[in-house]
Amino acid sequence: MEKNSSNRPLIAHLSMFGACAGWGLMAPVGKDAMTHGFDGITMVTFRVVGACILFWIASFFAPKEQVPWRDRLMFIGAGLFGLVCNQCCYTIGLSITSPINASIVTTSMPIFAMLLAALILKEPITGKKVLGVMMGCAGALILILASAAHASDKVGDIRGDLLCLFAQFSFALYLSLFNPLIRRYNVFTINKYMFSWAALMLLPFTFSHVSEVVSQPIPQQTWWEVAYVVCIGTFVCYILTMIGQRTLRPTVVSVYNYVQPIVSVTASILMGIGILKPTHAIAVFLVFSGVWLVTKSKSRRDMESGKR
Repeated sequence: MEKNSSNRPLIAHLSMFGACAGWGLMAPVGKDAMTHGFDGITMVTFRVVGACILFWIASFFAPKEQVPWRDRLMFIGAGLFGLVCNQCCYTIGLSITSPINASIVTTSMPIFAMLLAALILKEPITGKKVLGVMMGCAGALILILASAAHASDKVGDIRGDLLCLFAQFSFALYLSLFNPLIRRYNVFTINKYMFSWAALMLLPFTFSHVSEVVSQPIPQQTWWEVAYVVCIGTFVCYILTMIGQRTLRPTVVSVYNYVQPIVSVTASILMGIGILKPTHAIAVFLVFSGVWLVTKSKSRRDMESGKR
């Protein structure tokens, strides 16, 4: 019993590293698939519907939970902000911009989360948080301005960068609005309902387009890349994140966001689908520093416990 308890932190750290490394690799892999047969709309449809099927299959082997109809309906909003807006904007943005830009922008999500937590959850805004937001926004602005001046698939595109930024805002909004809901159930219950609603929202608008795309000849490598995005980049990574969050503090979990762009930049350059520019290095430094300051600042619970 004690042995299992002592191994729990190691398992949690390995799980978070695995999840963020999987997401980091998903950017160049997904980008390559979307330049060889797939497009953004088709990719996001496969990702949502494929993960929905996998989570429903997994839920049959997971502990059963009773979910009242009110919560089932609340999962509509969670699916809209946490999946439809988030994944549509990110995947379509990735199809337009470079995987390096997309992965760097992804690390700004904690900054949006901090701002929305202050507005919705009444979390305090400290000096560290303000400085972190300013540095993170400066990094994102440098990235976007560089993309506007050099629009290309390898360097970046301002449209794709902005879509990826909105995807992070959407997911942060989901975390702030539906935090009590997602804490009540296990990962399989949450995701089978969220992905189900997301699939129902997407399919009426994307089914005919996806049918036309998949009817065309698509390289076998592209299918393997799509399988990675659905099975590893979505299904497995969501499970690993849940394992990590059960043991690690939120600040520690947030630090693992830094793994994503490191993996993505390395893989993109090795695959020849990304170019590392000096502006990327500056943006990485500013965004990482900003996120680090935000995650190191005190939360409302920390301040309340300090008063006691």
